[in-house]
Parts: sequence; C-alpha cells; structure tokens
Amino acid sequence: MAQNRKEPRWQWSTRLPRWFQAAASTCYMMVLFAQPAAASDTIWSRFSTIMADVYGELVGISTIVAVTAAAVALLVRMISRNERAVSEATSWLKRIIITWIVLNTLGFAVAYLQPLIEGGQYTP
Repeated sequence: MAQNRKEPRWQWSTRLPRWFQAAASTCYMMVLFAQPAAASDTIWSRFSTIMADVYGELVGISTIVAVTAAAVALLVRMISRNERAVSEATSWLKRIIITWIVLNTLGFAVAYLQPLIEGGQYTP
C-alpha cells in the first residue's frame, strides 16, 4: 500500500545553495564592475564631507525646533496666570537657548580646531 505523503514544495538543502550562489555572484559582479566615485578622495575626506552635511542639516532642524519650542515657552510665560507654569516655562526657555548655543558652538569649534590638528602636526 502506497503512502499518501506529500513531498515539500522545496527543500532548504536544494534551494539554499542556488540562492546563495546567485546572491554571491551578484555581489561579486557589483564589486567587480563598480566605478570609483572619486579616486582622489580618501575615506577621511569623504567622511569629513558627509559629517559636515549631516551637521548642517542638524543645525537647521535644531534651529527650527528651538524657535518653535521657545515660542511656545514664551506664550505660556506671557499668558499663564499660574506662577508654577511661568517658572517652568522660564526654565525651559533657558534650557532651549543653552542647548541651541552649544550645538552651534560645536560647529565653530570643529571648524576652528580642524586646521590645527589636520595632518597630525599639532604642536601646543
């Protein structure tokens, strides 16, 4: 009497090597035929460019958020009759201003210190 066992549609032992071979050959072809973006750039100069772009976006976004939050804190401070809410709004306003100044000062410090440290030739 024959058993009515269904065979699986696919088995890992037969499909996985084919999938792995296809993925590996695709990655190999991408690496083999990839054109270098800029041969004169080093990884550090490219990293520096990327970080400058990211920092520029961060400062722009943080400025928008800081202005919005400061406006809300000022509105609460001006409109509220509750002394506790006014003092909390004032403390939040101070925190917002200090954080915004620190974020903008970091960019200035990096721009000022980078030429001094560049190339490992820094002498105090």
